[in-house]
Amino acid sequence: MNAGWLTTALILLPVAGALAVWVLPLRPFAVGSTALLVALAEVALWIDAVARFDFGRPGLQLDQRQSWFSDLNVSYHVGFYGFSLWLVGLTVVVLAAATGYAFWAGRERPRAYYGLMLLLTGAIVGVFVAQDLLLFYVFWEAMLVPLYFLVGVWGGAGRLRATLLFVIYTMAGSLLMLASVIVFGLSAGTFDLVDSGTSGSNWIFLGFVAAFAVKAPLFPLHAWLPEAYRESPPEVAAVLSGVVSKAAAYGFLRIAISKFPEPVSDFRTPILVLAACGLIYGSLLAFRAPDLRGVIAYSSLSQMGLITIGVFAQNSAGLSGAVLQAVNHGLISATLFLLAGGIERRAATGELGRLGGMARGRPALATVLMTTGVIALAVPGSAAFAGEFAILAGVFQTGWGYAVVGAVAIVLAAMYTLRLISAVLHKSPGTAVTEAALDLRPAELGIVVPLVAILLVLSAWPAAITDRSFAAPFPNGGWTSYGQRGVP
Repeated sequence: MNAGWLTTALILLPVAGALAVWVLPLRPFAVGSTALLVALAEVALWIDAVARFDFGRPGLQLDQRQSWFSDLNVSYHVGFYGFSLWLVGLTVVVLAAATGYAFWAGRERPRAYYGLMLLLTGAIVGVFVAQDLLLFYVFWEAMLVPLYFLVGVWGGAGRLRATLLFVIYTMAGSLLMLASVIVFGLSAGTFDLVDSGTSGSNWIFLGFVAAFAVKAPLFPLHAWLPEAYRESPPEVAAVLSGVVSKAAAYGFLRIAISKFPEPVSDFRTPILVLAACGLIYGSLLAFRAPDLRGVIAYSSLSQMGLITIGVFAQNSAGLSGAVLQAVNHGLISATLFLLAGGIERRAATGELGRLGGMARGRPALATVLMTTGVIALAVPGSAAFAGEFAILAGVFQTGWGYAVVGAVAIVLAAMYTLRLISAVLHKSPGTAVTEAALDLRPAELGIVVPLVAILLVLSAWPAAITDRSFAAPFPNGGWTSYGQRGVP
């Protein structure tokens, strides 16, 4: 029996939850608890999808298809590949943690807020499972709407500027993508990603790449990043950094690499160079950032450069490492942003110069932050080490210079991560830290500890992802035939 209904349910459940909290006359507490229950049910549905997925069989699974516009061969076509299954898992786990944090923090106008969070969940899941280009574009744009309001209405003092920059950049990228979607679909005779062949058009390829590079973001299209990450509510910043940026990595993987083998060959070097520049540039900015969120934001710029390098290595090690590192970074950055939110609530600031000494009398905060930081350091034996090592091994086959740049960036990552940990936990207590500042509360631990636990499991068993993302061997050491008739 085809379990394609499960994929559709993963999209529709949070959308239905959003409609329920918007329409039903619920009290604020009931609204938050309902949203959290829906988010947890989404995690349970994903676990069911993992149990049904056959990781040894190549091709699309748990798929469902229904004609949408027959004249243009546009269809509602959804389904999973191995790598997209893990990215959906990252999405539902991080969104559940973000919803739980918002519930604990007690956001104003809860019906609107939780409805938008659930709508965002459905849109992001739709991006990762869509197998029709026009459907992919619909979900891609649907992500922008709730993010616009979540940042613009519930953000900090500079939220209007942050929202304006975010919308301008993403809309410009989206328009380029729309043009590429239309031209590709009409020239191929179908918008279906499984049925369509490949294209040799450089312009269509660059339209997709520009849209994905903005969303990631990649250097030099990152101007919206620091403002959006600093001004968003902590849980929204966690989703932006941990999940939304991975939609760009998925786009590179599922569309740019698989559908444009010749343009990829022509433009791979410039893309790798820009990704390498962003890797170093983001690391340097993270080391110099004066606040918690600045460090995490610029480290995200750096990590997305590393993930992009892995994708465009176009070999088994690089691609598998990129998927693992996408999941790793999503969990790490989400945990750090949620912890940053907790620290800001206690100290009323995120400035590193005014923090310090928070390890004293706060063992839970110190333990969780240290554990997450050690994994982010990519110490041998951690999940981040496995992902970064696989990426560097993959890109070494393309050019040893990229591997050297990656190794240098890993050293820089250790420097800015240790600086963050030292500034928050050690030294003497800062001017913003008082004895009355409490340790992490049980509700906060219930939100962040599961994220850290997953990272520890992946540290012990990274092959859970690297060996189960791509079922078939890579042809001729590359990945140029992926996407043709759904055979990776």
